[in-house]
Amino acid sequence: MLRSAGCVFAEDETQLLVSEAQSLEDLTKKVEMRVDGLPLEYVIGWAPFCGLRIVVERGVFVPRQRTEFLVRQAEELACSGDLVVDLCCGSGAIGAALAAAMGDIMLYGSDIDHIAIRCARKNVTTFGGHIFKGDLFHALPRWMKGRINILVANVPYVPTKAIELLPLEARLYEPNLALDGGGDGLNILRRVVKEAPDWLAVGGHLLIETSEMQATQTFEIFTNSGLATKVVRDAERDATVVIGTNSGDSPPSL
Repeated sequence: MLRSAGCVFAEDETQLLVSEAQSLEDLTKKVEMRVDGLPLEYVIGWAPFCGLRIVVERGVFVPRQRTEFLVRQAEELACSGDLVVDLCCGSGAIGAALAAAMGDIMLYGSDIDHIAIRCARKNVTTFGGHIFKGDLFHALPRWMKGRINILVANVPYVPTKAIELLPLEARLYEPNLALDGGGDGLNILRRVVKEAPDWLAVGGHLLIETSEMQATQTFEIFTNSGLATKVVRDAERDATVVIGTNSGDSPPSL
């Protein structure tokens, strides 16, 4: 059934659905949902990410494999005991993966969507993480200002007009709020970068995933905020991450 419905990895998906089903009736229901086009991650209730099973519900952004590159870059910069914040955390996958890899970090995240908040709390609580509901930095307690060591953000970066070019599953089932980055795709990113220097500790790092096409413009946005900036890329994953470091000389945001 899955093959005839157009599922590219029908055999692998069938094995996964069989292993996750609680009964024959449950398996039939799961197969029907998948045949109807519901993303596999929503059908089984989780997505693989950095070796973890990340809980996802219908309506939350499904973590992409390319974002594992962002996690690895942050892991290389993080130290034991660091204050780590995941903005636009979605399911909480990035924070959970960092906590699993690092162990002893102080993990916080924020998102504006209630479904994302619910999923993120399920995924980070195991690691002692805390999730706040609200718009970017406005969700965070004031005591964090100037103290964040690692600030990660997989913000929406798809240009509005490019949304219609995304795979059908993303357009139909994932929240537009988690995809649409405005005219050039960088509206939310600009907001994060503008305020980041006020929140980062001296020597703290901001890491944001972007596209290869947007990397040059993103680099300029970072440097204009006074951050020492570099771009790193994994061509195999088609993953691009811009990293900015607070040298302590960054001008305060207005």
